[in-house]
Amino acid sequence: MLIRTWNVFHGNAHPPERHAFLEQVVRLATEDAPAAVCLQELPAWALSRLERWTGFRAVGAVGARPSVGPFPASAEVGRVLTDLHHGRLRSLFAGQANAILVAPEFALVDERVLELNAHDFRRRESRRLGLRPVTRLAWGKERRVCIVLRLRARDSTLVLANLHGTSFPDKRLANAELFRAATFVDAFADPGERVVLAGDFNLTVRNSSFLRRLQTPEWAFAGATATGIDHVLSRNLDGSAPTRWPVERRRVAGRVLSDHAPVERRFE
Repeated sequence: MLIRTWNVFHGNAHPPERHAFLEQVVRLATEDAPAAVCLQELPAWALSRLERWTGFRAVGAVGARPSVGPFPASAEVGRVLTDLHHGRLRSLFAGQANAILVAPEFALVDERVLELNAHDFRRRESRRLGLRPVTRLAWGKERRVCIVLRLRARDSTLVLANLHGTSFPDKRLANAELFRAATFVDAFADPGERVVLAGDFNLTVRNSSFLRRLQTPEWAFAGATATGIDHVLSRNLDGSAPTRWPVERRRVAGRVLSDHAPVERRFE
């Protein structure tokens, strides 16, 4: 069972170009038939196209909604405006979403979406951490979400979660979001149930005390990427060490897709 995570950078190449290549990115992520792929930094309009592009079941959640300045916009309007120059506009109009792609052999039993930086949580944590006003404002700039699924294959179930943590120099923000996600997943999972917590945490093992703590017997997760911010953690599963794709594997027609490399692990 192969599970992969990839921050797809809205389908941009690296370095960005005028045009984006999101369909190529998503097809590349699924062409070797993984069990599931956790995607971050999708434009909102892409959620309705993922199943057609891949043949996988797609479960998505919008973080930042499409908008034109302060005014809400439809996903299609966001797509049309971004087509003017994907490299420069990126998520300015198109919003931002996460999704989990699930192979056809898995049945979807349950799904939840957790808002990682909900207002009440931010207010409570801001007081606890003594955050400055500018940091508090930055934390609420974009809604961050974690998608949590329960999947069934044959006689066993798997809880699979995909999160995209806040990107900010003060890593206590992303650290608090990771704690919130892990606590939710821990309560959602049945005793002894297999669990995978994956995504772009915007945290490394070095700068996150809680990511290190997750790999102690207290939480019993394993498999954090030694360097980098993309992770595929697991509990109650025997898995390989995380592998990051080499640049050549995500080079298509001479261009490198996304500014992140996919990270994946294989499980028994």
